Amino acid sequence: MAGILYVVATPIGNLEDITLRALSTLKKVDRVVAEDTRVSKKLLTRYDIDVPMFSLHARSTRREFDKVVEMVEEGQDIALITDAGTPGISDPGHLIVRLVRERCGEKSVVPIPGASAVTAVLSVAGIPADDFVFIGFLPHKKGRQKALDEIVTLKRASVLYESPHRIHKLLEELLVRVPDRHIIVAHELTKMYEHVAVGTVAEVQKRMETGDISDRGEFVVVLSS
Repeated sequence: MAGILYVVATPIGNLEDITLRALSTLKKVDRVVAEDTRVSKKLLTRYDIDVPMFSLHARSTRREFDKVVEMVEEGQDIALITDAGTPGISDPGHLIVRLVRERCGEKSVVPIPGASAVTAVLSVAGIPADDFVFIGFLPHKKGRQKALDEIVTLKRASVLYESPHRIHKLLEELLVRVPDRHIIVAHELTKMYEHVAVGTVAEVQKRMETGDISDRGEFVVVLSS
């Protein structure tokens, strides 16, 4: 009888944001599959969880993905976690989910919901969030400008992820397209230096340039419709 692949959401920053169900699941599984075991070990250690770990990330080989599937086929219960947030959202988790479902059946994949940067920022955005599109990370080069041109024409809010290395570039790109559009820029969500800035693209871009908004940490950007 096949085991279960539990897709477990973990905190996006503050380690206290993990659910009781996630903790009980992590404690009972046979193995934890993590994007970066060094990062995830900090969470497990915080809650005295001592379970064997296996690394699986975007650069893993197909053989490594198959190894996890084989574990489930053999009857092991596996917890899939990412460095922060919900697996499968802007990480390779979707592939192992698909492979396990195809080879072990639909009942072999179980979600354990929890923290997500997308829903966290939308909850404090102060705009209607009943209709939005999640973009994730934009292409770094090829296709980036075309993607931005399409985003600014959407009739719904758009949620993007951006790194500290490219947040200035993103705001400059939006400035030449929609300077008066309402925008929410959040970084370090749930951490000590959490900041959610709101205003027009022009206003937020100026605050970023003057240092009023820090360019450190991972960013979630919401562009209103």
